[in-house]
Amino acid sequence: MQDLDVLRYPIGRFDYGTPIPLGETRAHIAEIDKLPIKLTELVGKWGDERLDTPYRPEGWTVRQLVHHIADSHINAYVRTKLALTEDNPTIKPYEEGEWAKLPDSQLDVALSLVILRNLHQRWVTLLDSLTETQLLRTYFHPATQRMVPLSEVIGMYAWHGEHHYQHIYRLAAREGWLEHTT
Repeated sequence: MQDLDVLRYPIGRFDYGTPIPLGETRAHIAEIDKLPIKLTELVGKWGDERLDTPYRPEGWTVRQLVHHIADSHINAYVRTKLALTEDNPTIKPYEEGEWAKLPDSQLDVALSLVILRNLHQRWVTLLDSLTETQLLRTYFHPATQRMVPLSEVIGMYAWHGEHHYQHIYRLAAREGWLEHTT
């Protein structure tokens, strides 16, 4: 079971509810900014065989992971804007496992890589502009019954991107795909 846990959480679990200092938030924004290029450099030239390989037993395929990252980060961007324009809005959770089964999760990953590149450019522009006061703005997450400050949202999505990047990177390392990306 421990080996499966390492495959599922290669960088550990995110520590929810811990205050995040401004310097760390700025570093998290920089990580969010870099993710689309890192991910594209890793998987952008892979063929179907690699893209349709699960990153772990009973896990999503690389293709599903890439589309999931786009789905998740689209939601995060909208939630960020809601928190900045409304007083502690209640966000809408979604069934990510069910989304990963929908037909668009079988499309070419280039579609989601382009979405991520453009979405992250907009999102990072917004995040870079936030004041310390704005970073304390919150939304309410009904699944966890918590008010979540934007500084935590930023940290969580920096973690989320790296979490899934590492799923794919470590699969590639195990399979010997890192030197030749065809």
